[in-house]
Amino acid sequence: MTDWFHKQRYLIDFSLAALGRRKVRNLGLLAAYSLLVFVLASVMLFTQGLRQEAKRVLAESPEVILQRLVAGRQDLIPPGYLEQIGRIRGVQKMEARLWGYYYDPVVKANYTFMVPGERQIPSGQLVVGPALARERGLVAGNLISFRSYSGRLFTFQVAEVLPQASELMSADLVLLGAEDFRAFFDFPAGHYTDITLSVANPNEVRNVAAKLAAALPDSRPILREEVQRTYASLFDWREGMVLTVLAGALLAFAILAWDKASGLSAEERREIGILKAIGWETGDVLRMKFWEGVLISLSAFLIGYLAAWVHVFHLDGALFRPVLQGWAVLYPHFRLTPQVDGLQLATLFFFTVFPYTAAVLVPIWRAAITDPDAVMRT
Repeated sequence: MTDWFHKQRYLIDFSLAALGRRKVRNLGLLAAYSLLVFVLASVMLFTQGLRQEAKRVLAESPEVILQRLVAGRQDLIPPGYLEQIGRIRGVQKMEARLWGYYYDPVVKANYTFMVPGERQIPSGQLVVGPALARERGLVAGNLISFRSYSGRLFTFQVAEVLPQASELMSADLVLLGAEDFRAFFDFPAGHYTDITLSVANPNEVRNVAAKLAAALPDSRPILREEVQRTYASLFDWREGMVLTVLAGALLAFAILAWDKASGLSAEERREIGILKAIGWETGDVLRMKFWEGVLISLSAFLIGYLAAWVHVFHLDGALFRPVLQGWAVLYPHFRLTPQVDGLQLATLFFFTVFPYTAAVLVPIWRAAITDPDAVMRT
């Protein structure tokens, strides 16, 4: 076993020397190869990071959200819904929510106006999200005015700017009191936007949702797991869209691998012929060239993957953030939590390292089994 390891070490040393003799060509190949891995790994790491962030945030979302539909569109929850829901067995806790969207022509973005369930905000005051505050240049104590959809002008004082750590969920959020909310949106008394529910037994969530739909035919229960599935599908779709755009890079890599498999340069054929002439066996030549392919492909994979890691987790994935993140105007500033998906890493490794390494061996085998004189004369 020791002799085998020594032999492989000598072959690796010889392979490094051979790569050094064609330095310019191999450095260009390494750069193109690394760039391909970098692009693919960046897309995968960024999308995986967004999936994990969404999963973490949605884990605290309501188990069931109940909406009322009129003509297939969401409408206000009328009085009496809470009483009917309270009679359904299995419902542990329910909360009627007030929230809505407001388009701000100043920054050409939509804000989410919401009444917090557990926090009381004094009349005439607002709590704003960090991205909104950044775009409008707001700090605590500033005044800000909004013109409601009825044409009335409302002026509020900014009581607080939400912390940066919450920006992923609160970038465009505006929190205000219930009375201010109803006055701003002309909400009728006793009506709400939707109702959130928690179920005593998590295994009975679907049964409770079925009971809600039966008791309130004009309602639509939305389960937490359905929301999580929707976000996962959205990120899968965005990742697939970007990878489709990058199909040209994948095609270029396939052409590169095919070019490697189609033949050798005259210098490489002459080198193989000389090695065969001085006593190298076919297996030794194959192993030496195999190590050349492994060294290039493995180096390119490591360089590309590490560069992608730095790009996504330290430079915020600047190249792909606008496409994969999905916000139109108010982009939240947040850092993804570094995390490696073993299956994702293995898939990337398999589709970038193995094809090139295998392609290297085909022309080498053809040259290695040919008579040394014939090889050197070609």
